[in-house]
Amino acid sequence: MKIGKLDTASLGRPIIVAEMSANHLGRLERALEIIDAAAGSGADALKIQTYRADTITIRSDRPEFRIRGGLWDGRSLYDLYEEGTTPWEWIPALIERGRKNGLEVFSSPFDAGAAAVLEKNGVPAFKIASFELVDLGLIRAVSAYRKPVIMSDGLASLSEIDRAVNAARQGGASGIAVLHCVSSYPADPRDYHLSDIPFLKEHFGGTVSVGLSDHTRGTDVAVAATAMGAEVIEKHFTMRRADGGLDAAFSLEPQEFSALRKGVETAASAIGSVHFRKDDEVLPGMKFRRSLYLVKSVKKGDKATPENIRSIRPAAGLDPALYDSLIGRTFSADFAGGVPLSLSMFD
Repeated sequence: MKIGKLDTASLGRPIIVAEMSANHLGRLERALEIIDAAAGSGADALKIQTYRADTITIRSDRPEFRIRGGLWDGRSLYDLYEEGTTPWEWIPALIERGRKNGLEVFSSPFDAGAAAVLEKNGVPAFKIASFELVDLGLIRAVSAYRKPVIMSDGLASLSEIDRAVNAARQGGASGIAVLHCVSSYPADPRDYHLSDIPFLKEHFGGTVSVGLSDHTRGTDVAVAATAMGAEVIEKHFTMRRADGGLDAAFSLEPQEFSALRKGVETAASAIGSVHFRKDDEVLPGMKFRRSLYLVKSVKKGDKATPENIRSIRPAAGLDPALYDSLIGRTFSADFAGGVPLSLSMFD
């Protein structure tokens, strides 16, 4: 997967994306502080969201426009999105601040107009949010800019994921990634079913990158996803959860994000490739493996028994696999106990 100058192949680990979302709390200075802190905490990229309340929903008192349960219980969609919006006039400053910090800054547009604004500002990629995965018109509009398109699959069936991927391909996206996601805030790790990650990689035959958009608390799920083959890890980021905000409850603070980066790197390095020791390969620790020893003194003509030969550490004696074949054989001379066995000790 490539996002701007970032490439998972050269990184040797997933691209780590810090999602700002509404954690700026409506203040540009905090948004810039988040970018600085995200870069200092190990993020490779920073994602924002580009919408206005009236581009994502309408003002309505009908019951279906009101959230029931969870963090935002009782809030209307319009009021929620009005509070969470990132002002579009901030976009150049956010991108520039990201560039100074070495971060790739991209966004989730929620309509074609937002995508056009982002393209004008030179974003390196676009993100389609889980709730927009069914909006094929938006996916085609974004893909027409011939940049990477990253899509979250929260709430989607496999056929809906296929449909969205096909729309991005037909629209001209230069690369496609599907981020496995659970659209609950915060999400329960037990709902993530990370086995979907290798399944999707195989399902698309390696033509689509697969990653994780993580709404759980903590870093465990993201690290586990790395071991399952995730190529992109997206996690919400805030300065201090105690400051509040719509997404604070499931966002990481800087020191936690640093731990995420370390955990992802460790998991990625531990994956390696299929590797078993060759039969003729000698490893340093092998000298302490078990082998067959004569543990009691014997006379010429004595038989090998479980009392006088044993499998013990270290490895100077015969292979323990020979034990059964040696029991009952006759010793060819007198031997003191405590020495490694060799075939020359037997008639």
